[in-house]
Amino acid sequence: MTPSAPALAVTGATGRLGRRVAERLAAAGTPQRLVVRDPGRAPSLAGAEVVRAGYADAPAARRALEGVTTLFMVSSAEEPGRVETHRTFVDAAVAAGVTHLVYTSFFGAAPDATFTLARDHWATEEHIAASGLNATILRDNLYIDFFPLMVGDDGVLRGPAGDGRVAAVTQDDIADVAVAVLREPDQHVNARYDLTGPAALTLREVAATITEVTGRQVSYQDESLNEAYASRAAWGAPAWQVDAWVSTYTAIAAGELDGVTGAVPALTGHPATSLAEHLSITKAG
Repeated sequence: MTPSAPALAVTGATGRLGRRVAERLAAAGTPQRLVVRDPGRAPSLAGAEVVRAGYADAPAARRALEGVTTLFMVSSAEEPGRVETHRTFVDAAVAAGVTHLVYTSFFGAAPDATFTLARDHWATEEHIAASGLNATILRDNLYIDFFPLMVGDDGVLRGPAGDGRVAAVTQDDIADVAVAVLREPDQHVNARYDLTGPAALTLREVAATITEVTGRQVSYQDESLNEAYASRAAWGAPAWQVDAWVSTYTAIAAGELDGVTGAVPALTGHPATSLAEHLSITKAG
């Protein structure tokens, strides 16, 4: 890498969240290095260089991160070996000389979290803490963006969530937070932010809001655990993935995704986006 190479690296730029972050940084005139597995899918952005590396490829990751001081690490795709993959990449960052890592974790990450994948995030957070890196942890709640995708073709949002509430947040708001942190990382050393939307909703309220804003008739069906597993069996997904899907809802039922925070407005300077506002923007677009 040349001495003028960007000191900020962004991963996940071919995905939903990483791309949003990279585009915002480019618009702000911030030089960056995009670390991606497939350079052909990387966005073409002013002030951005593209380097190929996967999280599990330690030598490539280390080369890709040489000269980088601040790293934005989007959690990798869901799979059984994700924690080990994350550890490999964090270790490569340390070896390359990275000093500050910003990681996208999950709201309520804990070793005994009901949502099974939140346990992966906790293990990753623990490894980052042990690495000696300065870190900023962004604990994202469930994404508001996914609610319409959770509705079946029959217009039913189904799952064993009971009357639990979820303080879901938009990916755009998460991206705005990430950019604020990445542009002034020294202001957020060893901070952890729980990122939520402006309200905690039941899935019945989510269904009603989708109906009201979009005109699509959506209802909520509170499934039993047996019904939840049975209704998802047709997808033919591995057991760990079905467990993750179902536990998203049981985590809501357990109250583990409830609780609105003021982190998004405090860090971005604008209010967090509500479900109704997000749907209206999407509909208009």
